[in-house]
Amino acid sequence: MGAPSRFLKLLGTITLINILSRVFAFLRELFIGYQYGTTYQADSIITAFTIPNFFHIVLGGAVTTAFISVYGKQQSQVKHDFARTVFTMLALVVGTLTIAFMLLPSFWMELFFGGMSGDALALTEKLFRLTAPATFFLVVGIALSGLHNVYGHYRLSTTSTFLFNALYLIIGAGLTPWLSAYSYSLGAALGAAAMFGFLVYFIRKRNLMPLKPKLVRMPQNKRFLKLALPLMLGGATMQFYQLIQRMFAAPLDNGAIAALNYASKMTQMPQAVLMTSVTTMIYPMLTKAAGEGDQTKITNAYQKGFRLLTLLLLPASAFLVIYAKDIMTFILQYGAFSTDSTSATYPLLQIYAIAVLGLALNTYITRFFYAAEKTVLPVALNVLSVIGINILVIILFREQLGAEAIALGTAISAIINMLLLIICARWQLKLNVSSHRFIGKIILYTAAATAALWLVSLLPFTLALLSLATGGITLLLIIGTGIKLVH
Repeated sequence: MGAPSRFLKLLGTITLINILSRVFAFLRELFIGYQYGTTYQADSIITAFTIPNFFHIVLGGAVTTAFISVYGKQQSQVKHDFARTVFTMLALVVGTLTIAFMLLPSFWMELFFGGMSGDALALTEKLFRLTAPATFFLVVGIALSGLHNVYGHYRLSTTSTFLFNALYLIIGAGLTPWLSAYSYSLGAALGAAAMFGFLVYFIRKRNLMPLKPKLVRMPQNKRFLKLALPLMLGGATMQFYQLIQRMFAAPLDNGAIAALNYASKMTQMPQAVLMTSVTTMIYPMLTKAAGEGDQTKITNAYQKGFRLLTLLLLPASAFLVIYAKDIMTFILQYGAFSTDSTSATYPLLQIYAIAVLGLALNTYITRFFYAAEKTVLPVALNVLSVIGINILVIILFREQLGAEAIALGTAISAIINMLLLIICARWQLKLNVSSHRFIGKIILYTAAATAALWLVSLLPFTLALLSLATGGITLLLIIGTGIKLVH
């Protein structure tokens, strides 16, 4: 079997595991909706996991990206000392944070989400104490998965994430009749611990590095910190969005946090599966190509990824906008999730759908800056967009639009950030997303796709399932045609 065939087979396996993992994570959100709807209990469950998940993605993701960049370029004799130093420092920092979260849950919840109602805040504090241990296991776990990825153990790293999401769902949803909202906090903590244990077991089994803690002063540490610190500000845009969304939604009516969460999760599926699968394998290879100065390979990858993302995600965004109400009705309107919950949620989904391509391309383009170890500019643009433009839009429109202003802030800032990154990648990295001819084609393609989906949505179906099935088939035909004719 040739190298391309092995690559495609491995990519297919990783994609499948990632899809299953995302499905479990998505089902978790659905079960929260079925069991708690848009009540304060749903707000509390979602909010209690916000900080552990934020550190998991922001700190863990930054450490993993910086670790791969530095570790992969070292000689074998210093690799172990460097890896042990990084993981020892990380365990000490995150362990201290986790203990602080467990001892002082009220302080942290009131600091970030003090605008919640009394009942919601009290429950959130209790749930956060139980969820807090997940912070340590998730952050250190994602860093350990980076070590596996360096050695090509992609299946192990993706399987560990699948294990976490599966246990989180099974324990959270399965024990709700006995533990009520506490079951989800227990699921998060136990799922994260299982993920961590799985990764440690295979590091020991494959003898990737000694597991005994060790701190060594070496020049690689400074280089690692120089990369990791900026990444913590700009490397996990979606998590900053979610934290800001929940902070600004806390003073709104009970259920606003849950409604925003359900709507945003619906838009994350089409971008997350593709982005996670591709970047898991491409980033170490991209780093190597950047180290070798192979500009042709980097440019080809950049343009091909841009074309595929636009061809896939632009019609998907149109589908989400047009079929938002049917999606919410069919997927979530059961149990405690009422018609009022659907009415509160589907307009948010329509707004979030506008941000799908922007968020995906922001992640994609930023990876090319990181591979070239040029982190300052994309981090500055992310901070400007997420903390500057996003918050400004929310403040300007929250009084008139309520929760919709929070979704609008995400959409506008994501699009502006995407445009700025495209311009700066051309200027600093000499990377052009595509030709003017392709841009013209993609505009016509998007207009035609939107018109076709809208016309099909006018068919007089009484059942949401039939409407979605017809729209979904149309979407697949559009994407297939687009890839064949436009790409």
